[in-house]
Amino acid sequence: MASLPFNTIPIKLPYSGSTRPSNYHDDQARSPSSTSYFHSVSSLCKNGEIREALSLVTEMDFRNLRIGPEIYGEILQGCVYERDFHTGQQIHARILKSGDFYARNEYIETKLVIFYAKCDALEAAEVLFSKLRIRNVFSWAAIIGVKCRIGLVEGALMGFVEMLENGIFPDNFVVPNVCKACGALQWSRFGRGVHGYVAKAGLHDCVFVASSLADMYGKCGVLDEARKVFDEIPQRNVVAWNALMVGYVQNGMNEEAIRLLSDMRKEGIEPTRVTVSTCLSASANMGGVEEGKQSHAIAIVNGLELDNILGTSILNFYCKVGLIEYAEMIFDRMIEKDVVTWNLLISGYVQQGLVEDAIRMCRLMRLENLKFDCVTLSTLMSAAAKTQNSKLGKEVQCYCIRHSLESDIVLASTSVDMYAKCGSIVDAKKVFDSTVEKDLILWNTLLAAYAESGLSGEALRLFYEMQLESVPPNVITWNLIILSLLRNGQVNEAKEMFLQMQSSGISPNLVSWTTMMNGLVQNGCSEEAIHFLRKMQESGLRPNVFSITVALSACANLASLHFGKSIHGYIIRNQQHSSSVAIETSLVDMYAKCGDINKAEKVFRSKLYSELPLYNAMISGYAVYGNVKEAITLYRSLEDMGIKPDDITFTSLLAGCNHAGDINQAIEIFSEIISKHGMKPCLEHYGLMVDLLASAGETEKALRLIEEMPYKTDARMIQSLLATCSKQRKTELMDYLSRHLLESEPENSGNYVTVSNAYAVEGSWDEVVKMREMMRVKGLKKKPGCSWIQVKGEEGEEVHVFVANDKTHDLRNNEIRRIIELVVYDMCSDSK
Repeated sequence: MASLPFNTIPIKLPYSGSTRPSNYHDDQARSPSSTSYFHSVSSLCKNGEIREALSLVTEMDFRNLRIGPEIYGEILQGCVYERDFHTGQQIHARILKSGDFYARNEYIETKLVIFYAKCDALEAAEVLFSKLRIRNVFSWAAIIGVKCRIGLVEGALMGFVEMLENGIFPDNFVVPNVCKACGALQWSRFGRGVHGYVAKAGLHDCVFVASSLADMYGKCGVLDEARKVFDEIPQRNVVAWNALMVGYVQNGMNEEAIRLLSDMRKEGIEPTRVTVSTCLSASANMGGVEEGKQSHAIAIVNGLELDNILGTSILNFYCKVGLIEYAEMIFDRMIEKDVVTWNLLISGYVQQGLVEDAIRMCRLMRLENLKFDCVTLSTLMSAAAKTQNSKLGKEVQCYCIRHSLESDIVLASTSVDMYAKCGSIVDAKKVFDSTVEKDLILWNTLLAAYAESGLSGEALRLFYEMQLESVPPNVITWNLIILSLLRNGQVNEAKEMFLQMQSSGISPNLVSWTTMMNGLVQNGCSEEAIHFLRKMQESGLRPNVFSITVALSACANLASLHFGKSIHGYIIRNQQHSSSVAIETSLVDMYAKCGDINKAEKVFRSKLYSELPLYNAMISGYAVYGNVKEAITLYRSLEDMGIKPDDITFTSLLAGCNHAGDINQAIEIFSEIISKHGMKPCLEHYGLMVDLLASAGETEKALRLIEEMPYKTDARMIQSLLATCSKQRKTELMDYLSRHLLESEPENSGNYVTVSNAYAVEGSWDEVVKMREMMRVKGLKKKPGCSWIQVKGEEGEEVHVFVANDKTHDLRNNEIRRIIELVVYDMCSDSK
């Protein structure tokens, strides 16, 4: 703040001619004057030597020199510099004792308001401010400033308005605080009003005012205005550059922040710690490893000291981008390490799955006599949840209880999440019930636990309970309820809940739509999923990578090449998705399942990534078509690139061999799982081998493999053996397998049909009748097979499903039957 001017007021000296001591003139000749004392006091105060300054004041008093208001003003200003609240209070008491001449002096009154305001003593400052006879710009600046600092931002803005109403014009020290308050409240309209005042008052050329305006617009999310203000600053300093840069990062415009750093350096502006820290945050947010390293290099080249603030920013960057070795190096070089610093590295270890290293750092932290805070403990809870280590989670919770931290809402939420991920919903509910003050996050955390487990009943009960407790659900809450219903197969209820969310005034977000789409695909309603994709786009939301992969999965399930090509076209038009390995994998899978293997190959050959999921999709596509040779060639190429195959790779390869009936190639691949890759074959691998051996008539080998495998026999293996036994007339074995199959899954209608068909092949019609009767008694029906066609209708492409004896297409049933009769007639005519 600018120096408060002191207007010297003519005053009567403390001694009249009749009361002066006899040696007064001699002392005056030998002693310094009041003016020289003033300069000495001022110099000492500016250097922070308040005690020495007070000693001079005591000396002045002893020498009977006049101690004017300006002397007290300087000492109060020194107390402000040093934030020496106790000494300032003593000076205030001395002023009051000196009488109204000092206590009611405008200069002193204003200085006292400034002192208490700068020391954040709002109550005392407001009392003194209310007693001011004349409120000038300095006292207003102090009151608005303190309210802004301690978070009473609305009060700061009210002060600004009242100041204007009283005819006092805010200066370049008041406006930045007002802008800060607008930014904190995100009141962009009020901020525009302040901007208008700045223009009228001619303050727009002040770099500090302009920087505060840019910062305010940034915090309000109005980046166009922030940039406009920034561009109009005649001479931009580093504060102005930092203000715009911070605004970009806060609004997710990380690339623009990085570009701003480059422009800043071109203009010869030296970056500060704030600059580098902001660019490191931007780099971490966008996963820009090179950009972050360059920011680190700039800090080194410019000789910025690795203090706690800069060191923490660099450490945070390296942890977020997964360069944990670099993070360790920075941590070791930091001289001052507080709890935040330790927490960052511990969190970095947890993010990388290095839980043991995280625990080791916690032990070292305790050896440094630093206490765990809520962040440390919640990070350890997250580690326990990620690794499903309930023992570690319980140990952390016990520590919380011992140190009276169990009531912390963040720790309660992470505890609920930990128990849920460790499979203990009961313990999660106990933690929830024992928490006295529950916020929306805690309610949603338990709701997420129920949703992930498909416990829709408990989720709905909790959903209604939270509203009875006056906790209004947000969009996350609704999304979780919908997820719980879909996980439980309650598709209609989920769709109804989706409509209720909209009618309650909450707009579905991208997660809402994607959750519905994914749930519909998982529950066999792929056509509806594609319909939801259209609705989502109509609502103005753009699908993300996951939404598109779900939609492509729906197309693959429907074998809808038309829809699949439409989505592929959207991906090409919106190139931000085209570089995703998930998208490329889904496209290959969709084209292969929709019957266009050539297009699948084309997408695969134009790939930007060499990732295992993408290769697995192409191998699976070849397997579906029985192109074993191409599948094997692709599998061998994985070895050349050093990519290790997984269970999915071998499942696709064995399925391809099964489809082509290539038993020798299948045996070779099955052997390589163990001998070459050191992997353990899964149940599905054994099932495919048993099916292949049974189909080839190698019943004995199939039985031997079943006996040797470390898994319990599943129904599919028995079905394969049954079909072979019926062909080979092995009646005893067939009877044994039939009993075993029906006992293992007595409610599966498919098993009865398989056994019935096996007896029919053998000619045992009594057993066939017996199976049919058992199905009738149990109320089981054979699930009919179906086919479908895609026809262009009034609302676009429509999928029509047909089953045996289907009469659901009433409007066109006769027409369909006539066409089928014509097709049959033509087929019969061609065969003659």
